[in-house]
Amino acid sequence: MPTAKITSKGQITIPKKVREKLGVSEGHEVYFQEKNGVFIIQKSVRKSPFDKWIGYLKAKKGRKTDAVIEELRGK
Repeated sequence: MPTAKITSKGQITIPKKVREKLGVSEGHEVYFQEKNGVFIIQKSVRKSPFDKWIGYLKAKKGRKTDAVIEELRGK
């Protein structure tokens, strides 16, 4: 089982095997979750604010562009 030491500043280096399994590297964020007194480290996955629009226009296929734009603008 991989281990890590805590520095005087409270920092740790995540062992390479763990980073590879999590799929994280420099600049990625991880978060810690507590379950029954045990802490779990997980990769933080950010969602794009544009994700909600993926596939939106598929339902609008065949409609005129002006009609879709008016609908989006609330007219």
